[in-house]
Amino acid sequence: MNIDWSRPYVICPNHTSILDITVLTYLCPQPFSFMGKIELLKNPVTRIFFKSIDIPVDRKSKMSSFRAYKKADEYLKEGKSIVIFPEGRINDIYPPKLSEFKSGSFRLAIDNKVCILPIVIQDAWKVLWDDGQKYGSRPGTIHIKVLKPIDTQTLTQGEFDDLQNYDLQQNERTLDAGIKRFNLINNCITEKCKLHFI
Repeated sequence: MNIDWSRPYVICPNHTSILDITVLTYLCPQPFSFMGKIELLKNPVTRIFFKSIDIPVDRKSKMSSFRAYKKADEYLKEGKSIVIFPEGRINDIYPPKLSEFKSGSFRLAIDNKVCILPIVIQDAWKVLWDDGQKYGSRPGTIHIKVLKPIDTQTLTQGEFDDLQNYDLQQNERTLDAGIKRFNLINNCITEKCKLHFI
């Protein structure tokens, strides 16, 4: 997939490992900021970045969530991409399953009329699940799929909510289901745009 990195995106990867952050840093050639849990400020390495270029959020605080949203909104308006893990966290289940998507990343993209860039990171959890404390680490290869950007120009939040849940069984929590979900949304938007211009 050829991606135009000169434009900003709301980048939405799945999340199973702290290696996901390294993977995205390697993948994306343009500057971007992460939105991540405030607990990362306790880590001496991640604290450096989260105090300068990234956006910490306390998921238990509505005020913190609001401030993080406004900061991300500001960065997008400056032409900078934002990475938000739409699952909101690393799933406690091992092997991991795809969690339900939170709406914040999609709302940001729709409000700013920027594309959502879905990224599927496969096998990172096999190398290092979560932070590695429970199962350690092992050698391996991480595979990355960059899916087609989702255009939000003509999409409202309500319409996205409908598309997000359209024809997707509740028990489908695999990465393939995540790919299916993003592709389904893209197809629905494409059909809508065709109808819009007829």
